[in-house]
Amino acid sequence: MSNGGLRIGELAARSARSVHTIRWYESQGLMPGVSRDAAGRRVYHPMHLGWLELMDRLRRTGMSIAEMREYTALVRQGRSSLRQRKELLEAHRARTEATIAQWRQALELIDGKIAFYDGWLATGEPPPLPLPSPSPLPSPHDGASTAAPAVTAKRPRAPRR
Repeated sequence: MSNGGLRIGELAARSARSVHTIRWYESQGLMPGVSRDAAGRRVYHPMHLGWLELMDRLRRTGMSIAEMREYTALVRQGRSSLRQRKELLEAHRARTEATIAQWRQALELIDGKIAFYDGWLATGEPPPLPLPSPSPLPSPHDGASTAAPAVTAKRPRAPRR
């Protein structure tokens, strides 16, 4: 298509996304600036390539569809919503950073388990179990109690008959 406009098939090919995916984004109100030609066909623009990438990354990092709609609606408002857009993305970034930190902790545990099996496979004997590292205590500022849980003695089980 001339004058920089793209048909949906061209956008799909250039963005490595399916026509179905592009239509879904549009049906969800997540594709600003889509125009129509004289015949009523959608006309996409080169900026939609970057937009699809942004929407994909926001979704992959856990942003809800509702928040993505909110962001898209703010974009449609123009310059007057710059601060709100920035704040929305900053909040999402903070949540993403927290998720990454949790995943790093999970990876450390998985790596330790892999090392445990490496040692066992190398020697033929199970290595001593490593002591678990303590979990960080919740901050008194997050509303959680920092009091240690009460320890109760467990009753011995009666033998099965």
